[in-house]
Amino acid sequence: MSMTKDGRDAGKSGPHSEAEGRWGELLQPNHLAATVTLCLGVALFAFNEFFISTALPTAVEEFGGAALLSWAFTLYLVFAIIGGALAANLKARFGARNALIAAALVFVTGTVIATLATSMPQVLVGRLFQGLGEGVIAAVCYALIPELFPPRLVPKVFGAEAIVWASAAFAGPLISGFLTEHCSWRAAFFVNIPAAAIFIALVLAIVPRQSTSVHSVQPIPLLRLTAFGLGILLISVSNMLQNGFAMAALLVLAIAVLVNTVHLDRRSRHSILPLGAFAIGRPLGTGLWIILLMPLAQASGSVYLVYGLQHLWDFGPTAAGFSSALMAMSWSLTAILVASLRSHDLRVRLIWVGPLLLCLGLIGLTVAIATAEFRLIFAGQIAIGAGFGVCWGTLSQLLMDVSPAAERDKTSALLPTLQSAGYAIGAAVFGLTANMRGFDEGARVAVMRHALLAVFAISCVISFASLFFGIRTVRLARSRRSARSEVRTQRPVAVD
Repeated sequence: MSMTKDGRDAGKSGPHSEAEGRWGELLQPNHLAATVTLCLGVALFAFNEFFISTALPTAVEEFGGAALLSWAFTLYLVFAIIGGALAANLKARFGARNALIAAALVFVTGTVIATLATSMPQVLVGRLFQGLGEGVIAAVCYALIPELFPPRLVPKVFGAEAIVWASAAFAGPLISGFLTEHCSWRAAFFVNIPAAAIFIALVLAIVPRQSTSVHSVQPIPLLRLTAFGLGILLISVSNMLQNGFAMAALLVLAIAVLVNTVHLDRRSRHSILPLGAFAIGRPLGTGLWIILLMPLAQASGSVYLVYGLQHLWDFGPTAAGFSSALMAMSWSLTAILVASLRSHDLRVRLIWVGPLLLCLGLIGLTVAIATAEFRLIFAGQIAIGAGFGVCWGTLSQLLMDVSPAAERDKTSALLPTLQSAGYAIGAAVFGLTANMRGFDEGARVAVMRHALLAVFAISCVISFASLFFGIRTVRLARSRRSARSEVRTQRPVAVD
């Protein structure tokens, strides 16, 4: 079992220990540096995403090569997912400290290449390195949470990371836009370098050295990693095509590659995925389905909502972008409220409420488009953000708790990776849906409305699937807890 920095067993949890957790403890000297380190690791991922999405169009104007713009996001996402899938192996092989430092240096290398680029292909190379480094950083930071903090503070750490994501969603585009407009798009890229330097310094100071056993290290499954990356790449490429049938064929091929790779991984002695991943009879398996399906369903809004507000209701960019900020703020505030609950059992029982709120929010967006009532958009976004805030931190902690000790790093590293994969698959599925319904820049408002209506209707169906798994996860988790309690009560007591 792993030990926290103050010597307590991170593998044990209980209602009394968790009830003592306070937000202020994250800022105490024995936890402050660890809190800042993990939040900065998440911030590198979150702010980089919003900074670059705002600055890249200006780089395209300078270099040309608008056709390569989408590849800047595709390559980053694909290699971030590969890095995340590789993170548990790297942590076991080299230790968390060395893995984080190496990943940060890879990220800095990519940032320098992109910042000094003189052409779009050079920017793409930089984005590739950025994605690989950030994928490892985000995954290892997740894996370190139960190692650096006692169980009672784990919900608070996830709440703090939710605040980081909300801050990135709200302030990232503003800061990047200001730097791009008044300095250069290169300044928006360059900001990542001092942030990464601070992160490396904190890792050196906080993350302990780990002794690794050569005999316990698993070989790197390059073939399966390549297959996973190829599947995500095919999904992303399918979203760039204009022909609906070609999009559908490529999407089916990509899903077939991913499903077959998962089956191969399950039979492997050195698996990437944790034991029981996606099994519907285990809380770990059903919980991972939620991690995949909720972002997949929400991708409909991420891709099309701002565009819909601008073209169906003539909103300006700032007002339309406010809907995304509203979702992020709702996520953050709800996560803080849930993390403040004293009862761990209550937080677990609330997991299914997250997918329920997501369903209600997406239904609200669908009705808003069908009835042209834009006020429902904002109510729906608040519900969607609250849905993620209610369940995301607790679900992540639960999945770590139900994983065997030897598999915990794999589970932790899989969480941000699977979330990114959900968004990638969702973008492709909804892109195909919109394309098949005639969605286009020059489409009439009526055609655009019907296309978006189909997009959000399908997202509702996917969210219902996440609700099913949410209810099942809570039931399986309670059954597992009851079984463990019964075993403890039946255990004979030693008599002196």
